[in-house]
Amino acid sequence: MNLAAHASRPERGTPRPGRGHQRTRRLVPPLLAVLATLAYGLLGSQQFHHLVARSWDLGIFTQLARAYGELRAPIVPIKGDDVNLLGDHFHPILALLAPVWWAWPSGEALLWTQALLFGLSAIPLTRLAIDRLGAPLGALAGAAYVFSFGLQSAAAVQFHEIAVAVPLLALSLTALLRERMLGAILWAAPLVFVKEDLGLTVALLGGIIALRHREYRTEGLGLVCWGAGWFIMATFVILPLLNPAGQYDYTDNLGSPFEVLWPPMKWLTVLMLLLAAGLIGARSPLIALMLPTLAWRFTGTVEFYWDWYWHYNAILMPIALAAMLDALGDRRTGRATAWLREDAPIPVRRLRITAVAASAAVTLVLAGAMPVLDIFRPQKWEPTWRAAPAAEALEAVPDGAVLAVDITLMAHAVPDHDVQWTHGPNQRVPDCVLSDRYAFSWDGRPPEDVALWAQQRWGTEYETTYEDGGFTVVCRP
Repeated sequence: MNLAAHASRPERGTPRPGRGHQRTRRLVPPLLAVLATLAYGLLGSQQFHHLVARSWDLGIFTQLARAYGELRAPIVPIKGDDVNLLGDHFHPILALLAPVWWAWPSGEALLWTQALLFGLSAIPLTRLAIDRLGAPLGALAGAAYVFSFGLQSAAAVQFHEIAVAVPLLALSLTALLRERMLGAILWAAPLVFVKEDLGLTVALLGGIIALRHREYRTEGLGLVCWGAGWFIMATFVILPLLNPAGQYDYTDNLGSPFEVLWPPMKWLTVLMLLLAAGLIGARSPLIALMLPTLAWRFTGTVEFYWDWYWHYNAILMPIALAAMLDALGDRRTGRATAWLREDAPIPVRRLRITAVAASAAVTLVLAGAMPVLDIFRPQKWEPTWRAAPAAEALEAVPDGAVLAVDITLMAHAVPDHDVQWTHGPNQRVPDCVLSDRYAFSWDGRPPEDVALWAQQRWGTEYETTYEDGGFTVVCRP
């Protein structure tokens, strides 16, 4: 059989798209986007009002959004006095959060912004999946993507700059698979302004374009230079220049390359990513776009880098779905499916069903542990007994005061106060200290007398002005 000729004609038995297909193509992608936005946004609101703080990231990015909203440099005292967050990670694209802050000056707004970005990313990918796999299977693939373990985990640990990368990758890879090279390049180019390591991902994408689409070799090589150039510029020039210590802070988190395959949880993460790609996605060159992210994560010494349940897998989800769609080909034309012969041991349709089922199964197996289900649990919406004391503790701090606070109310305190972390390296003496005895940052050993602890910490006298629900506010007299 002439495989090239076979690859250019429709598969036998493939019906022409009818009204039902067009209706699904038109309605399902935006419907999934709305459902995901609501699910992740409600999860964020639930956490915010129940005082769930998985890390200090939400507080940091809330302070950054406030700075941009006030048309200032992104100085984030939570990280330290006069610390410019552009010296921590290179994410100038987050200046786009300024209008969000103008409309809704709250950390909760960032959670809904992230939810919206995740939801929007489903539209181009789901529409592509429906076109390539047919209406039912494509809709299922889109649903498996937008509620994948990577996006759910990212939503559960709250806002991070990678939220902006998810729709950009979705749009770029969709354009690539539709052979709209200019669109693929233009959507990929801004990724270098989301986080410094994404420059390597952009460069690798440019290499794939240059190799697979020789008529766009010049453009692909240009994208290689753009991505690699910004990675070098951001990592070795801009970040050290803006960093108070004059260095790239995360170099010390890298371990030996010989440890890249150990411990076994790294293999579990890889397996879950391959399942998200329907396993067959491993045949697509696009799967290689995961390598830059996995490389720095698996050579890192921080355990959070290795697992599946933090935010680091979010940007790999669009890659997983795009790789699966690339490997499965297009049912309308048979393109890119030359190796899926009609006389193959496994029929093409069955293979596509199996791949999409594997992509969905990796999340369904973990269904009970998936965070988005919390929005359907009535007890999770019951008001926490600490909500009123938390609000009163914040009210006890004068507006505009320099406030040292631990992680629980960090994001909540940012809109009205000049916030720094209780355990941070700040040299400024805070006007007030707000402590939560249940905050995990105390490691189970909160001070019995917060005023005395603050006096010893900053060398000045403090008086208790509020104490209830585990919260204590002490201020300078």
